[in-house]
Amino acid sequence: MIIDRRDALAGMAAMFGASLFAPIARAAAAEAPPIISSGPPSSPVFTAQQRALMTALSERVMPTTDTPGAIAAGVPEYIEKLLADWASPDDRKPILAGLDAIEARSRTDFKVAADKATPAQQDALLTLAMEGKLPGGADFFDKFRQMVLTGYFTSEVGITQEREYLPVPGRYDGAYPYSEIKKVFSS
Repeated sequence: MIIDRRDALAGMAAMFGASLFAPIARAAAAEAPPIISSGPPSSPVFTAQQRALMTALSERVMPTTDTPGAIAAGVPEYIEKLLADWASPDDRKPILAGLDAIEARSRTDFKVAADKATPAQQDALLTLAMEGKLPGGADFFDKFRQMVLTGYFTSEVGITQEREYLPVPGRYDGAYPYSEIKKVFSS
């Protein structure tokens, strides 16, 4: 089975449209196949604390349910690789500032590092960011969510387990029963 991450990235770009986060757009438009998922990032982007928080929050955006979540799909590694190798320093600023704002708010409200907060507390912190109730929160949340969803739905886990994978060329079945559709199809 061949999974073409470049085609999946182009699909994600179409989904987010004009508001697509610049590093994702660069990777989707690259002439050569994107190298986002191979090898370590060219340089570290996060401190150890930021990396732990980014990992925890990515799992809150795409949690493990009956299918693997963001961590199992390799989303944290994808995000760091994307920010290290496809983002400008200005692209990284809202992500790093957002993580720092969430960390500060967690320590103020919950007296614990945000990556150690309960899932409900982490959800509350993400909600504050999403609603713009943290400095730069709305901008952080939009970009972070895009990276998590793109990383997840372009991963092998996202394409084969979250969606129903139909390799192209597949067979055409004009009478496929609608009641049999359990997942979104990907190709």
